[in-house]
Amino acid sequence: MEKNLKSRATINRMQQKGLELFYQKGYYRTSLDDILKALELSKGAFYYHFQSKEDFMISIVQHLLFRKVYSTLIEPIEGKENPFQSIELCMENALETAEHNPMDFGFVLGNFMSEFNGRNDQISSYLNDITRVWEVSLVTALQKGKSDGYLERHHDSEGIASYIMASYFGIRTLMVGGNPRMLRYQYMQQLRTYFKGMSLKSTF
Repeated sequence: MEKNLKSRATINRMQQKGLELFYQKGYYRTSLDDILKALELSKGAFYYHFQSKEDFMISIVQHLLFRKVYSTLIEPIEGKENPFQSIELCMENALETAEHNPMDFGFVLGNFMSEFNGRNDQISSYLNDITRVWEVSLVTALQKGKSDGYLERHHDSEGIASYIMASYFGIRTLMVGGNPRMLRYQYMQQLRTYFKGMSLKSTF
């Protein structure tokens, strides 16, 4: 039992550092030697837990990255009564966290999706799975909002979800090279205006 716990702790530490390195430098610009140096591990110790650098990345995506996206963008809107309020608050909190991150290199999920697109179908598939879970959670919240009288049934929940996701990917990219505080404020103002145009209840 104790050995298993130590192994899990080691794997988690490796994944945390690996995600940090891949986020900062990119997967293809981060060598195995970079990983070993940052982790202070031998090649033998690394290969004891992972078959390859690709296997290491897949484990990061499936476990660590999924949990990060889930806790930031999915869990905050699950089961809430008003989809507009919950999504707005979720976006605001996520962007505020990014604004105060001195090592902001953009939206980590978006970065990896761009990097692996056309270069590694397997990893891209796992990243797209995370995106689909996020999309389903948004659509579910909006559909519930229709039933609860927050927006009319003729509105396209899938289209709204796609817009929210695309705009979030975009603003996170702009925040890297721009004024993050101003961009966050402008984005949230426009998002509120967008939601007001669909809302059946005065909640803004």
